Amino acid sequence: MKKFLVAMIVMVMIGSFAFAGGSQESSGAAATVVRNADKPVVFYNRQPSDPVSGEIDMDTMNWNDSTFYVGFDAAGGGAVQGQLIVDYLASADPAVVDRNGDGIIGYVLCIGDVGHNDSRARTEGIRKALGTWAGSTDPGVVQEGSANVGGTQMKVVELEGRAMTGTDGSTWNANAATDAMSGWATRFGDQIDMVVSNNDGMAMGCLQASNYPAGVPIFGYDANADAIEAIGQGRLTGTVSQNVDAQATATLQVLRNLLDGLTGEDVWTVGITEADQYGNKISAAMEYLPETKALLAQNTGVNSSNWQSYTEGTRDPGIKQTSAEAKKVLLTVYNSADNFLSSSYLPALRYYAPLLNIELTIVQGDGQNESVCLDRFTNLNNYDGYAINMVRTNSGPDYVEKLRY
Repeated sequence: MKKFLVAMIVMVMIGSFAFAGGSQESSGAAATVVRNADKPVVFYNRQPSDPVSGEIDMDTMNWNDSTFYVGFDAAGGGAVQGQLIVDYLASADPAVVDRNGDGIIGYVLCIGDVGHNDSRARTEGIRKALGTWAGSTDPGVVQEGSANVGGTQMKVVELEGRAMTGTDGSTWNANAATDAMSGWATRFGDQIDMVVSNNDGMAMGCLQASNYPAGVPIFGYDANADAIEAIGQGRLTGTVSQNVDAQATATLQVLRNLLDGLTGEDVWTVGITEADQYGNKISAAMEYLPETKALLAQNTGVNSSNWQSYTEGTRDPGIKQTSAEAKKVLLTVYNSADNFLSSSYLPALRYYAPLLNIELTIVQGDGQNESVCLDRFTNLNNYDGYAINMVRTNSGPDYVEKLRY
């Protein structure tokens, strides 16, 4: 009986050690679970920056080694828009463009958000192209410019530039642009020879004004579907494509690369500027800026000569179905009513995410209160990575801080 009891005790002890060993192995496995603070973070469309100076917030961009920004060449885009306008004027009839024959080309400017890097770049590009640049993107800080109009050098004057802020505080507001255009048409009359906007949404808003002066050229930015259609109809004069499909795909591909364990330049080249193992490669030109950890799509001008190449539904044939392991990403959108994001960016994300085996959970804000997105930036342990689009460009720290715990 004693031998039996001793044998039982030994067996229990062996079992205990085996169980302990199993717990240790489980503990080791648990230790390999990625902390939220170490997961991939991709900011997109709105780069973390100071809303006044425009300086990039590198503290946020260096949150971890897997933090990047995907957008487009904002400064280059402003220059493209400016050149689009200059090229139009160069081939125009001065007698037609100068509506009141005063020898001055007067224009009004819809500013999206005075604190937004993209808006600032577009305003600067427009003013530099027309010679009205006076060293600032602020409303009203301009000088007299000049431009070649059909072979004749003419004065250019910015009659007024205004930030389009809605009654709810939202920026880039199309309804505010409609109201502004109505007021401008009444106030300036035939002094308005041209209308320029920081985005298509506001440009289309201007066209909604009941007293919009017929035939006055108007330029937008984004190449949204309704804007492309308006160019085809002769209502909108020109816009600029940010190559939204390239941006959306790059946002997802950078996340995919990081989640697959890629490091170094592979993060911003594989599947982007170089084919990945599935043969995927973004067709549009992309550029990586290591000093700001930013991957940028290049811009192209769109007008009556090439608008058909940018019609709705055109997708990048260079992106195909992958068999990569499925991953979950939480993605925020600063404003559910933003024309560019809702009509162009999100549809592109929804198209390419399944191809890359990324399951998106999308949180949309109101464009005014950061808390609408921040309060729903939760259950972070359930996701493998995060894509962040902020209401305010200086809100980056508020998001990454939530990943600390």
